[in-house]
Formats: sequence, C-alpha cells, structure tokens
Amino acid sequence: MPYDDLSAANGRNDRMAGSRKGYTAMAPGTLMIFRGDRRRRFPIVARELASLALVAAVISFMPLQWATALLGTAGLATVIAVRPTAGLAAIALLIPFGNTIPIPAPGVNGVDLLVLAVIAGWAAGQIATREIRFRRPPLAVALAVLVWMLALSLTQARSWSEGAAEWLKWVEFALLYGVATQLLRTRLQIGWVIGALLAAGMIQAALGAYQFWGQVGPPAFALAGGYLRAHGTFRQPNPYAGYLGYLAPVAASLAVAAFWRWGEGRRPRDLKAGLGYGAVALSLAAGIGMSWSRGGWMALVAAWTAVIGLRGRRTAAVILVLVGIGAAYIGLGGPLPGPIAGRLHDLGDYLIGPDPTRTEITDENFAVLERLAHWQVGLAMFADHPWLGVGIGNYAAAYPDYAPPHWYEPLGHAHNVFINFLAETGIAGLGAFVLFWAGAWRLCWQRARRNATGHPTMQALAIGVLGSLIYLTAHSIFDNLFVQHMQLQLALLLACVANTDRREVTC
Repeated sequence: MPYDDLSAANGRNDRMAGSRKGYTAMAPGTLMIFRGDRRRRFPIVARELASLALVAAVISFMPLQWATALLGTAGLATVIAVRPTAGLAAIALLIPFGNTIPIPAPGVNGVDLLVLAVIAGWAAGQIATREIRFRRPPLAVALAVLVWMLALSLTQARSWSEGAAEWLKWVEFALLYGVATQLLRTRLQIGWVIGALLAAGMIQAALGAYQFWGQVGPPAFALAGGYLRAHGTFRQPNPYAGYLGYLAPVAASLAVAAFWRWGEGRRPRDLKAGLGYGAVALSLAAGIGMSWSRGGWMALVAAWTAVIGLRGRRTAAVILVLVGIGAAYIGLGGPLPGPIAGRLHDLGDYLIGPDPTRTEITDENFAVLERLAHWQVGLAMFADHPWLGVGIGNYAAAYPDYAPPHWYEPLGHAHNVFINFLAETGIAGLGAFVLFWAGAWRLCWQRARRNATGHPTMQALAIGVLGSLIYLTAHSIFDNLFVQHMQLQLALLLACVANTDRREVTC
C-alpha cells in the first residue's frame, strides 16, 4: 500500500478508536472534548495562556502590597515544593520578622504558614516516591512525652483558647524538629540553615544598633546619655536579647574553631572563616549589650565561657582563671562604668529580694520587684495545683486570683521558665521539660565528642549549640525565651546537631 494511503487509513483508525473512548486524537497539543453530540477543540497552550491572563488581570487590580505578597508566596511555595530544605532556611530568616507579616487568623503569622508548607512539602515528596521513610531522631521520645504532658495539663485550663494556642506552639516545635532531621542530609544543607540563622541575627543586631544610637523606640526604653534600649522587631528588649543569645554562642564557637585550625595549618580560608564568624559573634554580643538586659549579659558570659573552655583543658583552665579574677574584682567593689554598675548592683536582690508587696516601688527597684511578684504568683499557683498546674498557657487567666497588692497586671508568664512550667503544668510538665532539656544537653555533648576526630566544623557547631542551651538556661531564670517563635530556631539548631554525624548523601 502506498505511504499516503497507509497514513490515511491509520488516521481513520485513530479517529474511530478515539470516538469509542470519548475523545479524538488531533494535532499535537490539541485535545478534543465531547459534550453530548457537540465537539470542541481547545488547544492546551491556549488554555494555559488564558489562565495566565486571568491571573495577571486579578493581580493587576490588587493593592501593590497584596500583589507582591501573593507573588512572593507563590514563588516560595514553588521552591519549597521542589526543595523543602530551602524552606528551612526561609524559616530561619523569617523568625524575627513573623510579627510583621499579619495573617487574618488569631495567633498565626507567616512563620506558622511557612512551617506548615515545609511539612507539607516533605510529606508530598514522601508520597510521590510511594515510600514513607522516617528515621526516628534523637529526643523523639522526650518530645513526645513533653507534648503529651502539656496536653494533659489542658484538663485544668480555664481558657482553652489560650491553652490550645500554647500547646500547639510545642507541637509545631516537635514537628519542625522531626521534619528538619529528615531533610538535612548533607553538611552543605546544615550550613545553609546555620548561615540563614546568623544572617537574620545580623540584621536584628544592625536594627538594634540603629535604635540604640538613634533613640528610635518607645520613650520608656530611654537611657541616660541619649541612648535607647535596643529591641529589634520584638517590641521588648529582653526577648530581643534572648533571640540574639540563641545565636551568639554558635557564632563564637565556629570562630574559635576556625582560628584554632588556622593556628595549626596557617590556611588563609581558616583565617577568613575565623574573622567572619568572629565579626558575627561580636555583632550579636553588641546587640545583647545594647538591649541593656542584665539576664542577657550574665547568660552570654556563661555561654561564651563554656564555648571557649570546651576547646581543650588548657583553654578551660585559662578561662576559669580569668572568670575567677573578674568575679573577685567585682565582688571586692572594683570600679565599673557607671551605667553598667547601676544595672548590676541589685542582682543580689533576686536571691534575697525584698517582699514586693511591702516594699516601696521606685524607678530603680521596679524591674526586680515586678519579677519577684510574678515568681511568687507562679509558686502560689503551683502550691494549689501541684500535679498538673493551672493549665498550659493559663498563667494570665489564673493570675487575677493570685495577684498580690500593687501588682495587678499579668504579663503573660512568670518571667521564669521553670516557675512558669510549675505554675501551668505542675510537676508532670516540669519533669517532662527537664527530661527533654537534659536530653538536648546530652545530644550536643555526644555529637561534640563524636566529631572530635571527624569534621571540626560539625564539632564546633555542637559545642556552639551546647553554649546556646547554657545561655537559655541562665537567661530563662529571668525571662521566658520561648515566645514569638524563638523556640523554632532552637528546633532548627538541634536538628542540625542531630545530623552532624550523618554521612553525606546526594540531595
């Protein structure tokens, strides 16, 4: 049969077969759609162009801010769908700016949506491969116990809305930690997350310097000499210092490790890394200093002492001697700059403080008395509800029943994480938190020892995160640093440390 006749016969056969199936094969890129006896040809390319034109028309009528947000969100969602690991770096960058991205839902901001997108992206990738793999990470059992005990305390809650929001915060923490341990497979990926965390910290440090020197902020934060307490995007100086305190020990540890390697091998890249990380560490420390947070100052000294001292026995001995000399100098009344001496002179009142209900309130003692009053309220709640507390997130709801004279305004928490856990979740909740906290310390210590003969940067990272835990433990005596999504960067740091001993695989 001639070629032309053969082609015509094949075409008739294709059309007849297509008619029996309800569609007709046409030219490439064209689909024939049947509706009863009617046939319509609708090119796929034309349909896509029409859809894009419709989207463009809708965006053109939107306000510029909404259109930008929509396009940015769509682009980020696409990247996360392809590479969920990139979403972890985006979360690290967005944590301090979450409150600046309002979402029309109470208690939710852009960070929560980003966390949800990363979890969904990871789950979608697992489903696409038709094989769900979840390697149980360290701390999984401790986190499960913590989340369960916090949920159990909800049975005592007066305000379920407040309690559920606080409980979901810890659920989000556990989920992000678990998913991040699955996604971070290479040292390069870990480096991107740590780099994003430090970059966000540098931005906040620069913003704090602008506020400190330019006196930009509420008049209540004004300091003598024409300065103003740095507070970044956190609206308060103490959470701002706490946010930077998560990161300053990590940067310091990486800087010390880089300088140590440079001293051994004299490689220029190690010197550059040491100078870079050192600049970051000093900038973060300066931000903590400009916050004028006494708890932040003390915690930073403790964290940096541990980070530098853990490099070796000789280093530890030198650090202990220097700390001892400094403590003796201050204890014997050695002169300090006036403003700093004024901030430190009443620290002893926290240990043997006056009764906040019987002491005259002045500008000088207000901060100390306020914390002491809230500590007393938290301990009173624990005395009445020793096992499960008043319910997670319900400190403020229960506060009116325990408010002491002159201190009638609840501040949302007890200004002490451990007392706050006792008040809201009782012995059960605090015990679960201490179990998790001890496990986190143990994880960092084990990874630091395991990488001692392996990758020096991963060892430095583990030591740095251990320093972060030391900072948080010390500063948490005076404040609650698990607010405004700051706990999510702890989840990312712990996930990075958990994977420092994994063999590198392709993404």
